[in-house]
Amino acid sequence: MIEALVGLGKTDPDLKDVVVADGPEVTDSGAPDWLIVGFDGDASGDFEAAQSVADFAGLGTRREEEFQLTVAAVANRGDKDIVAARKRVYEIGARVVAWLRASPNLGLAELEAGIGATRLVQGQTDQGAQAVLLLTVAGRGFI
Repeated sequence: MIEALVGLGKTDPDLKDVVVADGPEVTDSGAPDWLIVGFDGDASGDFEAAQSVADFAGLGTRREEEFQLTVAAVANRGDKDIVAARKRVYEIGARVVAWLRASPNLGLAELEAGIGATRLVQGQTDQGAQAVLLLTVAGRGFI
């Protein structure tokens, strides 16, 4: 799931100016806009990427897995314009919503996913306004 979302992000022409990352990256990039799959964008946090629970699905060895995957859209600005940062972060997040609406299984067998919840974190830093939109991609699959 993580690799599928990263692949979509890296090939989406609407995200050509956005750094798309698979989890946290150590980088000296000064890019203002990010889409980080499997990370909440908080370098001081616990680095949790996803969580799941599974249970047997009928007789035999098949299991149904319910999952939640964190995706962070981040928009940084060099000024104090929080409205512009918030608008940009929602534009980035809208691409993830569009991918899941177009293909809820992301091309993976026996999987369905969608946006289960969102959370907006915004503030001012000494580098300017920052908005972070946390998307919870939630779904289920059979393994």
